[in-house]
Amino acid sequence: MANIKSAKKRIRQTEKRTENNRRYTSAARTYIKRARFLIDSGNLEEAEQVAQMAYTTLDKAARRRVLHPGNAARRKGRLMARLAAAKAAAAE
Repeated sequence: MANIKSAKKRIRQTEKRTENNRRYTSAARTYIKRARFLIDSGNLEEAEQVAQMAYTTLDKAARRRVLHPGNAARRKGRLMARLAAAKAAAAE
C-alpha cells in the first residue's frame, strides 16, 4: 500500500479510470458476441444492426484510447468480413 499522498491519489484515479474504461470494453464485447451469434443463426438483418452498434462502440473505445486503434480496427474488420461472408452465402 502506498504511503505517499500523490501515490494514493494515483491509485484513486486509476480505479476511477478503470471503472469508466470497463464500460466501453464490456459493451463492445457484448455487441460483438451478439452480432456473431445472429450471423451464425442466419438472422442477417438484425445482425447487421447489432454489428453497426458494435462498430460504433469500438470507435468510441478507440477514440478514448480504451482500446488501441489498431485493435479496434482489427475487430471491426473481422466482424464485417464475417457478416459479408454470411451475406454472400445466403445470396447463393
